[in-house]
Amino acid sequence: MAFYQQHLFVCNNRREDGTPCCAMLGASEAKGHLKKRAKEAGIHEPGGVRINSAGCMGRCDEGPVIVIYPEGVWYTYVDSQDLDEIFEEHLLAGRPVERLRLPGKKET
Repeated sequence: MAFYQQHLFVCNNRREDGTPCCAMLGASEAKGHLKKRAKEAGIHEPGGVRINSAGCMGRCDEGPVIVIYPEGVWYTYVDSQDLDEIFEEHLLAGRPVERLRLPGKKET
C-alpha cells in the first residue's frame, strides 16, 4: 500500500524575469487553502492526501496549474471556488472536474 493514496502538487514556480508564472497567480495561497481544507477534512495524513509545492511543471502558459497523482489529472483554477470544487469533487468524491481539467499530455 502506498504511504499516501494521492499527491496533489501545486506549481509554485517563480520566474525572476517577470514573465507569467504560477507564483504570480496566487499559487502559494492556493496551496495553503487546499492544505487547510485537507487538514479540516482529516485527509492530510499518511494513507490520505499529501499536498505539496512543486517547481516548474512546464505549463505556465496554462497556469496556474495543479496535478493530482496517481491519476495524473492536471487542473487550472481561477479562485478559491475552483479549488474547493477540485477538493470536494476530485479528492473527496473521486470525480475529476472536467471544466477545470487540462489535457494530460500536450499535443506536438
